[in-house]
Parts: sequence; structure tokens; C-alpha cells
Amino acid sequence: MKNEVITNNYALYQGDCIEVMPQVTDNAVDFSIYSPPFNAMYVYSSSDHDLGNSRNYEEFLEHYTFVIKEIYRLTKPGRLTAVHCMDIPKNGDSGLIDFPGDIIKLHQNNGFVFWDRKNIWKEPLRVAIRTRQRALMHMQLVNDTSKCRGALADYLLIFKKKGENTTPIVKPFGMTDYAGDLELMNEIEKAEFLELQKKYSNEYKDDKTNRVSQFIWRRYASSAWEDIRANVALSYKEARDKDDDRHVCPLQLDIITRAVELYTNKNEIVLTPFMGVGSEVFASVMAGRKGIGIELKDTYFNQAIKNLAEIKNKNILQQAMFNDEEN
Repeated sequence: MKNEVITNNYALYQGDCIEVMPQVTDNAVDFSIYSPPFNAMYVYSSSDHDLGNSRNYEEFLEHYTFVIKEIYRLTKPGRLTAVHCMDIPKNGDSGLIDFPGDIIKLHQNNGFVFWDRKNIWKEPLRVAIRTRQRALMHMQLVNDTSKCRGALADYLLIFKKKGENTTPIVKPFGMTDYAGDLELMNEIEKAEFLELQKKYSNEYKDDKTNRVSQFIWRRYASSAWEDIRANVALSYKEARDKDDDRHVCPLQLDIITRAVELYTNKNEIVLTPFMGVGSEVFASVMAGRKGIGIELKDTYFNQAIKNLAEIKNKNILQQAMFNDEEN
């Protein structure tokens, strides 16, 4: 390992996750969440150790299998791992690669149970501006709709390790904090939520009296997460490397926060093998968990150190959030 930063709440390691994860003991991790590099879709770095630099998609899947096997070994029986992904567009009229489908098959082939899937909505105009995808532009609609394609959704795929979970993930009072965008609710739901917050705030005696939690659970239990704040993510601009980096896309904090709060207890360990600028570790620590992050690229790793150091600042969420029109 090149560098490491270890505190009471998190441990950050710079290096290849395939070289770092074997140093962690079996069944030590309560939950993991990450976005794997999307082979041939983005250039993350010039390193030969970077999964995104595989010679072809088949080689990428072969290498990614080693990651899955290690995560299975590290995960406690009955506990879960979450993978953030999307379908991968091919060039021209060649269609799409079912990346989520291949991820599911790889996990099932290596012992995991496919447990759940969340469809994460994207605003089409925002995606069109950011990606410049011709198939998504109104001009293509006018010229030839046979070449049109909608804004591809993100997916959060949930997998469970076989075995009995010996430490139940309990929430005696349900949930009190909602990670999402009220403005993306319809007016009736928004009014209901605001009224529940006003009426039942800090008066929870058990799960039945926590009507706010029941509302939040209806949102989180939905197969479609249509209320994720797309512009709430960690600072990334300083992590750009002009020599070999073409893509920095930190995972939205709402997605991580929801998953961590659903699938872990306080003080449990959350792992991310592809840490990037530290989003998964940051959200985990903010939620009262312990984070382990591994990152290969030095500029990402250094930015993660900066982002995690700012957790001590009470206003870090406001300082860390940004409008990602460029991203």
C-alpha cells in the first residue's frame, strides 16, 4: 500500500483493492457498497491495475469476479452488499450491454443471493446536457426516433451472503431522517410528510407511533427511487487529473445513506473497494458507522482524505454538496 489514513471512525487505504482486501479477516464486514468501474465507458486512470482498463468486456468480468469473491469472504453470513451500476451504451447503433444482468450472474455464481433491486430515476434533460448523448436529444426525436433512447436509469443491486445473520439489524423506533428531495414528491405526498413531521416530531415511543418512519419506509421500499437528490455529492473537482482522468462521478449521498441506514446497525463496518473521493465512507461515518475505503488513484485518494477530514465540521453537508451540472 502506498498510503493509509486510520482514525477511530474510518480507515482509508491507497492501493489495488485486490491486494488490500486479503489483509482483512474473514467475515469482518457488515455491509459493502460501491460503484464498479464501467469498462470501456469511462477512463478513470492509466494504471494497469484499474479494472476500467481491461482489454475487453470479457476480461473486465473475469477480473471483477476476484473482487466479488473477496467481498463474499469478508461479508458476515446473512449480511449484504450493494452495487451501483447502469446499462452500458455501445457505440453507434450497437445497442446496450446489460451490465446489471452480468453483475447479478457473477454474484450468483460466486455464492450470493440476489436480494433486491432499486431503480434510480434520472432527469432526462440533465443527463442530455451532461453526457451529450445524441440519442437523448430532442433534435434526434425530430430527425429519426428509431435512434432515440431515454435517460438510462441507475440501479442499486442488493445481494445477500448465504447463512444466518446472528446480529439483527434493528430499528426500535423506525427511522426519523429522510434522505431525499421533497420537491420530487407530488404535492399530496409532500404535504403529508410535512404534516407528519410537524405532528409527530420527537414523540416516538415505538415503531407504531412513528408515523414519519412509516412514510419514509414507503419511499425506501419502493422499487423506484425517484426522489434522489442528484446534486448532493462530495466535492470532486480537485481530484481531476488532466493527464489521464476523464471522468469523476461521485455517488449521490442519498443513495448511500439510505442503503447504510437500512442494512447496518450503528458502529458496524461498511466497506467500499472503489472509494473514489470518499462518498461511501463519508456517508457511513455521518450515519454513525465505521468506514473502510480502498482507492487506487492518488488524486481520488487525496481528495477522499480532504473530504473525510471535514466531517468534524458541523456544516460539512452544506459544504460538501455541489451542483453537478458539469458532472
